[in-house]
Amino acid sequence: MAAPAVAHALTGPPDGPVTLVLHGGGPGCHSASDFAGVLALRRDRRHLVVDLPRYGASGALDDDGPAFTGYAGVLAGLLDRLGVGEVDVLAQSLGGSVALRLAADEPHRVRRMLVIGSAPVPGADAGLGARVRADYYGGTGPDPEKMRRLIADLEWHDGDAVPEATVQARYRASTTPVALATATGGRGAPEDLTDALPRVAAPTLVVRGRHDPFAPTSYAAALVDALPAGDLAVLGRTAHHPQAERPDAVARLAASFLDPDPRS
Repeated sequence: MAAPAVAHALTGPPDGPVTLVLHGGGPGCHSASDFAGVLALRRDRRHLVVDLPRYGASGALDDDGPAFTGYAGVLAGLLDRLGVGEVDVLAQSLGGSVALRLAADEPHRVRRMLVIGSAPVPGADAGLGARVRADYYGGTGPDPEKMRRLIADLEWHDGDAVPEATVQARYRASTTPVALATATGGRGAPEDLTDALPRVAAPTLVVRGRHDPFAPTSYAAALVDALPAGDLAVLGRTAHHPQAERPDAVARLAASFLDPDPRS
């Protein structure tokens, strides 16, 4: 099976550690939009910004197997093709679960991870994502006002603060031919990483928005307890997308957790 086209960009200085940036799984999510604010605050850091297959500018993935495993295999192939060695990870929701799968199966690839709002094991409201997609793509189909409501109701704590540019970027990405073809299905089978988490050796900072509707803070605490080197940060006044709503706070966490210690 041919590898899918994976849209990616290397930003920042030409040398130095690489941070792999991975987006969430909602309609129209893609890394350049999801992490735009954080990337603008971290221009001194080298980032590999990736759109997972079926999202953003990437192609389809002809694989209905376990979703996290399938995406992790695609990422490993991309890192090999680019000649990128060990990476740090900055990821949200779906992207964080994919990174956890990669770190469990191929620990030599991942140094440290910051994962935001991810749900790699049962206990979160897994059905909420499916209901959101069905509502967004159902009826008369997607439109910018539906996208604004989705972001305001589920992803941001202060829905009135959602920028129009964010709405438009997500709407455009949600209506590409690939996105429409996989709108409510064909995105891989659900996967439970309970048995994989104890194999994640990379230090991992789990970040949760205090008002995330997809899972309570107690879910994030249990996830941290399942990781050999897990820590937890809870951000108030945020929901499922703190990297977009509060990029300054996420950038500070990334700087303190992912940047190399100058004393080492």
